[in-house]
Amino acid sequence: MDALVDALGQTLTLSNILFVAGGIFLGYIVGAIPGLGKVTAAAVAIPLTFSMNPVSAIGFLVGISKGSTSGNAVSAILINTPGEPSSVPTSLDGYPMAKQGKGMKALKVALLSSTIGDFVATWVLIFLTGPLARIAVQIGLVELASILIFALTFIAALSGKSLSKGLISGLLGIFLATIGLEPETGIQRMTFGFLKLFDGLSLVAIAIGMVAIAEMIVQLEDVMRDGQKDLTAETEDKEANAITGKDWQKMSRPIIGGTLIGTFIGLLPGLGASIASFASYGLAQRMSKTPELFGKGNIEGVAAAEAADNAVIPSSLVPLIALGIPGSAIAAILAAGFTIHGIIPGPLMIRDNPEFIRGMYGSMLLASLLMLLIGWVGMRFFARVINLPMGYLLPAVFFYSILGSYLEGGGTFGVYIMVIFSLFGYFVKKFDFSFVTFLIGFIIGPQLELSIRQSIVVTRGESWTEYPIAIAFGIFTVLVLLQMGYGTIKRVLFTQESEEPDS
Repeated sequence: MDALVDALGQTLTLSNILFVAGGIFLGYIVGAIPGLGKVTAAAVAIPLTFSMNPVSAIGFLVGISKGSTSGNAVSAILINTPGEPSSVPTSLDGYPMAKQGKGMKALKVALLSSTIGDFVATWVLIFLTGPLARIAVQIGLVELASILIFALTFIAALSGKSLSKGLISGLLGIFLATIGLEPETGIQRMTFGFLKLFDGLSLVAIAIGMVAIAEMIVQLEDVMRDGQKDLTAETEDKEANAITGKDWQKMSRPIIGGTLIGTFIGLLPGLGASIASFASYGLAQRMSKTPELFGKGNIEGVAAAEAADNAVIPSSLVPLIALGIPGSAIAAILAAGFTIHGIIPGPLMIRDNPEFIRGMYGSMLLASLLMLLIGWVGMRFFARVINLPMGYLLPAVFFYSILGSYLEGGGTFGVYIMVIFSLFGYFVKKFDFSFVTFLIGFIIGPQLELSIRQSIVVTRGESWTEYPIAIAFGIFTVLVLLQMGYGTIKRVLFTQESEEPDS
């Protein structure tokens, strides 16, 4: 009870509530701007925390990270322009819902799912930091390689109508991910002596180009051909945009699965929210009773992606607090925030700073509740974005896309990459290839290559029985591939039978 009273005393002060709410509000706005994600916002905001007390400072930074992660769904759903690559799965079903006049409903589903995933993962952080950190320590190079190989199976699951086109896109993504310096020896690969390519291609610039700009070009074509559709009446249809009991039944399983996946992946340093959201979306599609509706406006896809995306942030702090190892880019930013206030992340953090830890946990729970409140109040304002004339909307999207690519893509070179891949993304959409599998391959490719090469070195002369976790994920991979192969053969045979003329 003393610890609880101390936590509430630090958390529920007026100044702390205002700082956390300010971080949530700022993060929500930044998250809705394509390319300006939580890492950029939190890094820029660190100097603002110098004069704050440690609990309010970390609460402010946590509020920015949580708010921007939730805010990413706004542009992903309303204009098919994800704020970050991890929001791409949200747009797959969220944007079709907006086109059907259910933009408010998609925003509600995204906000509720993200809040639940974040809130549950925060409690996991509070109660299970020690045990989960010990599990995370057991995930070595071999286990990480097996997990990433398992993640590649989602390329087949998210290939769309054509498995061959999906695989081609995924392999092309893996291929382009090899551009830059070879991770172990530093040998140049496909850089052509160009210094800007030594670090490879920017994921943010590629994602903005393929998803945001390419979609704007397609929408511009539609408006020039058919005119802009007015969705005001449909968006304000309370019945169509209400969350019913049936909706909660459909959402519950994806939210639970997404929260578990996001929490697990957040524990593993280096994987990040993008892999979590794609993995959760793919699993939800396979477990759904109506997988054919995914990509056409299914709330299960929005719920799965948002729950996983937001669960990563709290769980990525587990290795930071327990071991001193940042589990993600935002965890590294928070580690810098700890340091400037004289708190060193690591095993002694809980012992030496118990009052700060309790205040930080309370601020994180407060941030989850304030995220729901601020997001719900501002939802109707954001829903009206879909009715802006293209003459206003297009310049704004192009401006923020260029700004995000410039800041996160290495300056002007990032803008060039965005332009190139916007044209590439346009033709990908026109010829019905899967840009989702391309991004999965591009995200997983570098980590997969490095972990496999290091695993080969580590396991020389050792028995594979010493890696039970890797063996388990290997078995899962084989089972998933067998299931997909069986489903493909069955679908092909069924199609052939249906095409035979009646005797």
